[in-house]
Amino acid sequence: MLAYSETLVRALEKPGSLDRRDAGRLLSQCATGDLVHAAGAVRDREKPGAVTYSRKVFINLVNLCRDTCSYCTYKKEPGDPMLSMLNPEQVLAIAEAGRKARCTEALFVTGERPEQKYDEAKKWLASLGHSSTIDYIQEMGELVLEKTGLLPHTNAGSMTKKEMAQLRDTNVSMGVMLETSSERLMGKGMAHEGAPSKNPKVRIKTLEGAGELKIPMTTGILVGIGETPEELVDSLFVIKELHERRDNIQEVILQNFEPKPDTGMAGFASTPKEYFIRAVALARLVMPGMNIQVPPNLNPAIYGRYVDAGINDWGGISPVTIDHVNPEFPWPSIDSVRGMTEQKGKQMRARLPVYPEYLKGGFISERLLEYVQLLSDGSGLVKEEYVNGA
Repeated sequence: MLAYSETLVRALEKPGSLDRRDAGRLLSQCATGDLVHAAGAVRDREKPGAVTYSRKVFINLVNLCRDTCSYCTYKKEPGDPMLSMLNPEQVLAIAEAGRKARCTEALFVTGERPEQKYDEAKKWLASLGHSSTIDYIQEMGELVLEKTGLLPHTNAGSMTKKEMAQLRDTNVSMGVMLETSSERLMGKGMAHEGAPSKNPKVRIKTLEGAGELKIPMTTGILVGIGETPEELVDSLFVIKELHERRDNIQEVILQNFEPKPDTGMAGFASTPKEYFIRAVALARLVMPGMNIQVPPNLNPAIYGRYVDAGINDWGGISPVTIDHVNPEFPWPSIDSVRGMTEQKGKQMRARLPVYPEYLKGGFISERLLEYVQLLSDGSGLVKEEYVNGA
């Protein structure tokens, strides 16, 4: 019997029983086909039903950022023609376009605390009557919610518990990527050398604070940025353990690193496809009952393989706006993703930016539930007649 076989059988028979050593053994020794097959079987048992996606608009509120990540093209500098500093009229226009395209999510994305580094950001916020990016997000979330009915989801980097509490009244969910649990990647020449907010301790503190506030959170890891296999495994277990404490990690995203021009890691190799699919399958085996997501636009030629490897969500796909974080990788059409999903024997359904299981238990307010109920059916997914424009 192969050395890993007993561990894989246990992962199938007792979902969630793997420890770090077990997971490391599977990642290093298990044949990819066996790992993928097991992950798909566990997904079918623990997360049966449709593969979901969120129909969204991407509101790129401000892309100045105090951090500099070695792989990032999202951050812009003052004077850059792609600099985004949206006023309320522009925000509302994007959201209204999303409403007309039958979207349900308004994804607010910003750089990390740009007002701490750039006078331009301070002056821009002051001209809008605010002193912080979080204050402005709160106002824009309220505007979009009231005027369009789209449900805000904010990803503004690391946030304090007080800041998240401030946004909770308008956001059905929030997000912050852990990316990695490895502090080693903060070192000289590493991916996060110039990004203090990417210190795992800072990110974990944000996720812990969200758990204390009962906020449904999106998090995940970035695979191939210099982590070791052992560090990848540890990152998955850190997320698993955070969820076990507070039950509020609503989805786990896995993204593969792709080098981009004019970045510090432009000369690095892409994440090997085989390594990434093994990481995806391992995530399902480590966290059998979680919502596991891989964005289809980062793997346009092979994204169907990730259904085999145990995912149950495609993340946000927009019929209106580009992926401002990865503009080099356009989203495939929703119809093409649906076709691929069906080829894999699965139905695809639109979901809200808050998953059905978080519509109870006090994770969102009664006020936000009223907006949710206008868009959702009895399963907590988006009404088919809304998606189809009926």
